[in-house]
Amino acid sequence: MKIIFKSLCSFAFALVLTSAISCKEQKKENTVTDTPTPLAVDTTKKWSERMALSIMKRNEQAWQIDHAKKPKWDYVHGLVLLAFEELYKETGNKEYYNYTKAYADELIDSSGTIINYELEKYNIDMINAGKILFDLYDSTKDERYRKAMDTLRLQLTGQPRTKSGGFWHKKRYPNQMWLDGLYMGAPFYAEYTSTYEDGKALDDIAMQFELIEKNAKDPKTGLLYHGWDESREMEWADKKTGTSPNFWSRSLGWYAMALVDVLDYYPDNHPKKEVLISYLNELATAVVKFQDASGLWYQVTDMGDKEGNYLEASGSSMLTYTLAKAVNKGYIPESFQKNADAGFNGLTSQLIKVAEDGEITITQVCAVAGLGGNPYRDGSYEYYVNEKKKDNDPKATGPFILAALELDK
Repeated sequence: MKIIFKSLCSFAFALVLTSAISCKEQKKENTVTDTPTPLAVDTTKKWSERMALSIMKRNEQAWQIDHAKKPKWDYVHGLVLLAFEELYKETGNKEYYNYTKAYADELIDSSGTIINYELEKYNIDMINAGKILFDLYDSTKDERYRKAMDTLRLQLTGQPRTKSGGFWHKKRYPNQMWLDGLYMGAPFYAEYTSTYEDGKALDDIAMQFELIEKNAKDPKTGLLYHGWDESREMEWADKKTGTSPNFWSRSLGWYAMALVDVLDYYPDNHPKKEVLISYLNELATAVVKFQDASGLWYQVTDMGDKEGNYLEASGSSMLTYTLAKAVNKGYIPESFQKNADAGFNGLTSQLIKVAEDGEITITQVCAVAGLGGNPYRDGSYEYYVNEKKKDNDPKATGPFILAALELDK
């Protein structure tokens, strides 16, 4: 009997001990599971800062944006860092200013020469990054920035033109105007001539838009084709009109941003200001007709959910920004506010992913698209929908920040 009792006591003690260890282990497990992941990006901040902080987390130096292996003067860096400058103005956070300035200082040497920039290529994309230099020069009076701006202005002076006066997109793309090129060149040109030339080139800038409106606009939809070849020699060009075959939402976004941004530099008494505002109203009216129920725009704007087409982030961000800014500035009716809100809500609900540490990723971005070149790009529907997609492409992240700022999201 004593032996049985002793055995039962030993068993009970072992059971209690096992339970205690098990509870301890369970408690340890729960402690590990319940500890929240430290936030790299504060999810309580507005979307504009959340995107900027995510960009900085992925790219310690601004020149690393777009997976750059070495510093380069490039339009996508200009696009994102212009958004950072606007964010700095809004928040006063010097971190954003320093991030932008570090890029300029990496790419502009002590003599004011832009490193790895070749003026003689006459690539209008290269003008875009110059937009960040105006504020940097104003805040520092560093002559390097002014000299770099003067160099870019010199490129515009020599930029090859169509017979009717439009800037070629690049020297190697003769006689062609692309919608992208209006954004790359016109706002910088307008700010430079307004700041340093008493606005003497504002008529020339307005003419660039007039040529696009005259030659690249589809009278039926009000949309604009991606490119126009005045010579009609390119394979992609319609032999009667010179236009490329399709409407690409990002190219419409580039053009829309060009219009709304260039207006910042036209005084109210300039006769071309109302003309440009009328173009902006016509474009806004046209693009909202093709806005999806999600609030977003498709890669090929007018083709909806045709097989292969998809809701694309960069064009949607650019058009959302344009509509929001145009309403804020009073250029277009307030009724377009609902379209801007729908666009942004579509971006955040459908195309933004939030990681455990708060970092945000924007998805479904067309990495690149163009016309002609080698390998040859024919501007067909199949071409646009089969171009590579890339998460967090700067052509979406920059306009997303700008849109968020205009909507105060």
